[in-house]
Amino acid sequence: MRPNWLHRRVRQTPQRIGLRFGEEQWTFEQMEQNVLRYVTLLQTYGVREGTRIALYGQATPSFVFLIHASFYVGAEAVLLNCRLTAEELAFQIDDADVSLVVTEDVTPFESVSARVVSFTDRLPAERSVSYRTEWEAHEPATIMYTSGTTGRPKGVIQTYGNHEANALASLLNLGLAPSDSWLVTVPLFHISGLSILVRTVLYGTTLHLTPRFDEEESARLITLGRVTMMSVVTVTLERLVRVMERNRWVAHERFRLVLAGGGPIPPSLLDRAERVGIVALQTYGMTETSSQTATLAIEESKRKVGSAGKPLFWNDVMIDGTDEPYTYGEICIRGPHVTPGYVGHASTIDAQRDGWFHTGDIGYFDEEGFLYVVDRRNDLIISGGENIYPAEIEHVLMRHEAVREAGVCGVPSEEWGEVPVAYVVLEEDVSLDILKRQCERHLAPYKRPKQIVVVDELPRNASNKLLRRELKTWGN
Repeated sequence: MRPNWLHRRVRQTPQRIGLRFGEEQWTFEQMEQNVLRYVTLLQTYGVREGTRIALYGQATPSFVFLIHASFYVGAEAVLLNCRLTAEELAFQIDDADVSLVVTEDVTPFESVSARVVSFTDRLPAERSVSYRTEWEAHEPATIMYTSGTTGRPKGVIQTYGNHEANALASLLNLGLAPSDSWLVTVPLFHISGLSILVRTVLYGTTLHLTPRFDEEESARLITLGRVTMMSVVTVTLERLVRVMERNRWVAHERFRLVLAGGGPIPPSLLDRAERVGIVALQTYGMTETSSQTATLAIEESKRKVGSAGKPLFWNDVMIDGTDEPYTYGEICIRGPHVTPGYVGHASTIDAQRDGWFHTGDIGYFDEEGFLYVVDRRNDLIISGGENIYPAEIEHVLMRHEAVREAGVCGVPSEEWGEVPVAYVVLEEDVSLDILKRQCERHLAPYKRPKQIVVVDELPRNASNKLLRRELKTWGN
């Protein structure tokens, strides 16, 4: 059996600060008092152990309390992406066979079959409630739908054991300080945000919640030493670093690191981060692994720039079909953090084959066993029989100081099958000829984009991951 995380944390350190939001803060004991009010709400609407419900809300203290309340009741919580359309939300609710939607905004759910209630209305009168003080490791805690970057979204089951294994493996890699405060600028409905919620309760540290990513505010908190860690993706790290460079700010000595996920980070950006005092550790994980699978160790951050590190303590990673270093192949994962399966239309899909989860990502190991993630297999461009990885071209373009963001996709070609096309967001005016020469200096001829297009922004999902499949439609 596993103890109810927050309930056990209250027994251990009731007066530690567990949550901050703006100028407000809550101890773990105060958090539980609020959570029990939301337990009352859920039980009023018939939610019991094993009930599958959907939760829809922005990053607010109320939503934190609601997520914990679903754990206390023993419900299976489908965390809905707030950036989806009403049609996309309805698909997930129906696919997961949800009986109740608990939301801060009822508007997107006017046509769904499930009952819809608001958690922002006045809560029911407080009463004595019963709740789970223990869970089994195999019990489903949450369900998250994949971002759909490679096709129809699948509902991924994440058990209590999955979440715990991930949090504890991360702890063994990053270490722990009692004063740690994790800045959360990523959505709580995404595994990156939810995993921080789980970690901070298990560790007894502070979750510093913000409603959305704001580079100015994040840089200020880092500079003042109000937070010690943060999770980012390439685009948010670049915006954060750019603010600190412009203001000539340097991270406070209390600030320990950022975890940089969501795909390969250009080495030039990692160098810029280091110059403003930010240690950026590249990490690799996904919804199906409850966040991190491999993460670079702090002592290797300079020696292994660009690597996602080694598999965390009890995780295993292999490159399918090869044991040779520097040989590209599909990344496969094994460990207690890997999902047992899917719900709905994907429930017949085996999450693991021969004990391994096949990720669809391309990577390789170096001679010391450090993992390098190259790209998504589905984003691979095959041009004249040659494999082209979009991330490699994006990194070359972003090495130019005028380029803020870059996205590359393959477009049909009668002669070559596919050719790469690049879309760039500029920091300052620059001629396309200069960018083409940048590619000529660093890329083989077959890898150079056949066209470079300047755009105002790139398509991204709620976790700021680049949606290359949408880029493919821009040229049509």
